Amino acid sequence: MNRPHWLILSILLVTLSARADDKVNFSRDIHPILTENCFACHGFDDKARKAKLRLDIKEGAYKEHDGKAAIVPGKPEESEAIRRILTNDPDDHMPPPDSGKKLTPKQIELIKKWIAQGADYTGHWSFQPVIATPVPEVKNAAWCRNEIDRFVLKKLESNGLTPSPEADRPTLLRRVTFDLTGLPPTLKELDDFLNDRSSDAYEKVVARLLASPHYGERMALDWLDAARFADTHGYHIDAGRDMTRWREWVIDAFNSNLPYDKFTVWQIAGDLLPNATLEQKIATGFNRNHMINFEGGAVPEEYHAAYLVDRVNTTGTVFLGLTVGCAQCHDHKYDPIKQREYYQLYAFFNNLPEKGLDGNKGNAVPVIKTPTREQQAKLDSLSRQIAEVQRSLDADDSQTDAAQAQWEREAAKLKSTNWTPLVPSEFSSKGGAKLEKQADKSIRATGANPAKETYVLRVDSLPAN
Repeated sequence: MNRPHWLILSILLVTLSARADDKVNFSRDIHPILTENCFACHGFDDKARKAKLRLDIKEGAYKEHDGKAAIVPGKPEESEAIRRILTNDPDDHMPPPDSGKKLTPKQIELIKKWIAQGADYTGHWSFQPVIATPVPEVKNAAWCRNEIDRFVLKKLESNGLTPSPEADRPTLLRRVTFDLTGLPPTLKELDDFLNDRSSDAYEKVVARLLASPHYGERMALDWLDAARFADTHGYHIDAGRDMTRWREWVIDAFNSNLPYDKFTVWQIAGDLLPNATLEQKIATGFNRNHMINFEGGAVPEEYHAAYLVDRVNTTGTVFLGLTVGCAQCHDHKYDPIKQREYYQLYAFFNNLPEKGLDGNKGNAVPVIKTPTREQQAKLDSLSRQIAEVQRSLDADDSQTDAAQAQWEREAAKLKSTNWTPLVPSEFSSKGGAKLEKQADKSIRATGANPAKETYVLRVDSLPAN
C-alpha cells in the first residue's frame, strides 16, 4: 500500500482505456460478450456443453471439428464462429434464435477485430500479473506534468477532447483534502496554501495529508465495507459486538504503510504465522465480521456452515476478485473454479471452535484479549511489580526467621487457657421449638422446625477463670 488506492485505481483505469485503442483485450472486451451469449452452451461446464465445443479457452476454440475450427487466429474469414454469427440460416445461426440472445453489430466487429489480431486469450484479470504499460505518446506533451497525465491526455485526444483548465487553488486543496482524509480543509490550511508560493506547495500539502491520522481513517472506509464490518450481529436480535480493535488495526495499517502482502496474509491467516504477534492475530478479525445468529429454534450446525460460506465468498470477492459462491452448488459456469476447490477453501476455515448460535452477550467465541499498547504497557508494569514483590517474599530473611523462632519459644512458656462452658440460666424459642438442657450442658432443640428461628439465652454472669 505504498500509494493511495484511489491513485492505483486511476492508473489502472487510464491504462486499460489507453490499451483499448491499441488492441482488443480478451478478458476485458471479448470475455463479457461470450459469457452473456455463448458460455451457457460452450463454456466451462462440461455437463451443459454442446457440440463438444468450448470457447472459454483457446485449446477448445482453436480445435477443429469436422475440419473446421470455431476460431482461426488471424483469420476471421475462416473462423466458423464468425460464419455462424453472420449466417441467416436459423439452424446454423449463433446464438440460436430461441436462446433470446443476439449480438450487436458493434460486438460482432469487436470479435472479428480480436480474431484478426490473433485471437489472443488472456485469463481472468485477477490471475494476471501486474505489468508496466508503456507511456503513450501525446500531441500536447507540454500540458503533461507527469506520466499519469500522458495516459489521461491520450484518452482525451483519441476522443477529440482537450483538457479542462486547471482548477483554482482553493478547489485543488478542497479536492485533495477530501480525497485523502474525507474532511474539508480548515481555514488555516486554506490560508497557508494560498500564501505558499513555492513550486512544491501542492506536494507539501499532499505529504501533510498522507501523514495525518485521518488518512488511514479515510482509506479504511472502503476496506471496512469489503470486510462487512459492523457493530452488531445483524440478525433479528442484532446484539452488539465490539470490533474496534480490528478497525483500529486497519486504520493503523494504512497510516503505517503496511505492505499489501502482509495486509493480505495477516488478515486471512495471521494467527497461523510462526510466533504470531497480537497484532497479526487481531488482523484476522477480517474473518469475524460476518452476521451471527441467536434466534430461538435455529439449528446451530446450519448457521455454523453459513458463517463458513460467508468467509469463503468474502475471501473470493475481496482477494481473488471472483464470485466463487457459484461453485458452492456446482462447478463454476464461467470461471475456472471447481466445486471441489470451493470446499477445499471451505475446509480451510472449518477449524474454529465457534458456536453456530452465539453472540447474544457481545462478541462470539472464540475471543482473545487485545489490550492496546497503553494497556499492555500498564499490564507489563504491574507484572514487573508483582514479580519484584514475589522475589522479596521468596528470598531468605534471617532476621525475620530468628524473630519468629524467638516468638514461638516465648509462646510455649505461656500458661494454658482453661475453657469453661457458658451455661445459660434461662433459654426459650420464639419459633415453638422445645429446648432441653443436656448432661454435657449443651441445649437440644426438638419439635417445631420453622424456616426462620430465634433463640433467647440468659446468662447471669460469666464464670471466673
